Amino acid sequence: MSDAGTSRPGATEEVVPFIPASQSLPEITFKAIVLGIILSAVLAGANAYLGLKVGLTVSASIPAAVISMAILRMFRESNILENNIVQTAASAGESLAAGVIFTLPALIMLQYWQGFEFLPTMAIALCGGILGVLFTIPLRRALILEAKLQFPEGVATGEVLKAGTKGGEGAMLIAIAGVAGAFLKLCQTGFKLVAGKISGSVTAGKSLFGFGTELGVALLAVGYIVGLNIAFVVFAGGLISWLFGIPIYTAIVSPAEIQTLFGDLHGYELAEEIWNKRIRYMGVGAMATGGLWALVSLIGPIRDGIRSSLAAVKKARSGEASHVLRTERDTPITFVGIGTLALAVPIFIVFLFIVDKDALGITTGLHIGTILFGVLFALVAGFLFSAVAGYMAGLVGSSNNPISGVTIATVLSISVILLVLLGSQIDFLIEGSKATAAAATAILVGAVVCCAAAIAGDNMQDLKAGQIVGATPYKQQIMQIVGVGAAAIAIAPVLSLLFNAYGLGDVLPRAGMDASEALKAPQATLMSSVADGVFQRNLPWNMIIIGVAIAIVVIVLDKYLEKRGGFRAPVLAVAVGIYLPIELTVPIFIGGVVAYLANRAMRASGADEEAVEGAGRRGLLFASGLITGEALVGIILAIPFALKESTDALRLAPVEGFDTIADILGVAGLVFFTLWLYRIASRNR
Repeated sequence: MSDAGTSRPGATEEVVPFIPASQSLPEITFKAIVLGIILSAVLAGANAYLGLKVGLTVSASIPAAVISMAILRMFRESNILENNIVQTAASAGESLAAGVIFTLPALIMLQYWQGFEFLPTMAIALCGGILGVLFTIPLRRALILEAKLQFPEGVATGEVLKAGTKGGEGAMLIAIAGVAGAFLKLCQTGFKLVAGKISGSVTAGKSLFGFGTELGVALLAVGYIVGLNIAFVVFAGGLISWLFGIPIYTAIVSPAEIQTLFGDLHGYELAEEIWNKRIRYMGVGAMATGGLWALVSLIGPIRDGIRSSLAAVKKARSGEASHVLRTERDTPITFVGIGTLALAVPIFIVFLFIVDKDALGITTGLHIGTILFGVLFALVAGFLFSAVAGYMAGLVGSSNNPISGVTIATVLSISVILLVLLGSQIDFLIEGSKATAAAATAILVGAVVCCAAAIAGDNMQDLKAGQIVGATPYKQQIMQIVGVGAAAIAIAPVLSLLFNAYGLGDVLPRAGMDASEALKAPQATLMSSVADGVFQRNLPWNMIIIGVAIAIVVIVLDKYLEKRGGFRAPVLAVAVGIYLPIELTVPIFIGGVVAYLANRAMRASGADEEAVEGAGRRGLLFASGLITGEALVGIILAIPFALKESTDALRLAPVEGFDTIADILGVAGLVFFTLWLYRIASRNR
């Protein structure tokens, strides 16, 4: 095991399945299908609300696994693979919800849509989601077997499933950590007695420095699972934005211009707004460049994965399929090509009905040509960005996977292309309504890609969990499609209900509604700003170009580090750090430091390799429990929040005068859990 702690069980070494390939257990059963469908629909609705409200969704794999184990224990016969199948279907609901809410509400904000019609919304979600499942078929071999990434939440889900089956100390560790993490989350988000984050700022001359950290424990656990190397690199990306980007920007831009651009804001709020509207675009440029580099790096593994899949098809046709291990049986690769081409038809029909020729003011021929190009772009970009999303999920987990960044790169690319294709026919600066229609077209393409990438990233976590427990890959892929179908049907009514109940951004469906209660939908707002900004020619291209330059420097640095061996600097991890709020990268870094120090302490104590591995495994189980507890409460709280139409539905803390006490309790809570995790992971038994 390395000092960085990246070789804990399930991280990068050869995985021995919990259920061996020679043993077959029932996986896709009637009760598993029914439970998977119900959980997928419920989790899609819950995460749609949370995502539109605060801009973050909660990974549903572990909560779904816990719920599945609790329910299936009521039946006489159930097993770990059946539980894994349920969580595979259920987690598709959460990830598809993210793909939809990050994009389609932008059509409302552009005032191109007046509401969420069922068929178009369902069709886009369904087609994009199924594409994501299809694209994970060759990606499984490329990213899980060849690249051997950590997939922290996939590892955590697998360990939770194993511990639930074996019981004993592992189950107890997960249970204790889960209850403790859930209680802290309830006090933070529900009762509002404990601060969920702390932030502040200082000014040196004209330079503004903002800083802050989330005080929840799920990100701490993610940092522990990914280890110090990735945790540090992600944090370093955050420092690029907050220690250098924002201070330099505020130093060179005049106060009058800052006030014109960002309003009468001060301190951390101003730093946050500058990051959101300017500096964050460095992350977009870095992510686009890093994504292209990742694709180049993955050409070999993806090619080998496709060849292996084609070889498996040939063996099946020649009667040699029995020689393929059960745990290595994917859906035949021919289904990927056939399914992708088949899905092009409904995507074309949906685009044909939504993209308004008259609003664009173009000829019928150009209208059809634009739609055909949009469909082709969605399919190609869908596969490419699914690979990028899967790679990033392997680095930092699906909860921290910046799918919105991938989608922005898509929306930005298709917007620029449409500007070139249609610019000679339309003067967007004069015809504002035509710019809106063109921006809406870009959003539609981005929605398909976003749904595919979101599903791909989450499904790679599920397939990693499946590798750990010994699941059959093609059966997981079937249930992923089942989960996508259930979520796609549920998501349109949920979005319509939320829009009519709260409103979205600055758009209220009825007069007299309270604008302060509207769901802000931050990602969708950003998507609409990017698409509209291209056609209105007011995007901060200088920031995007700086991000590209940073990514190139990091790529060169990583190649140098690769030759030296040991520490690495993956460009996408840096790009994720630039793009994410600084509050999210700090606890990830702390978790990575805990992993390193605990591992070092065990080795310094003279413990043998078995003891070191055992301590690392206990730390992994404890971290998995922390993620489980916070995720479960995060989803459960969506119910009273939706019923009361307020995130203060369970507030116990006074509205005023309690902030300082809450901040102290929040910091104390994070310190306590950090020390607790260190003790668990460094104790020699």
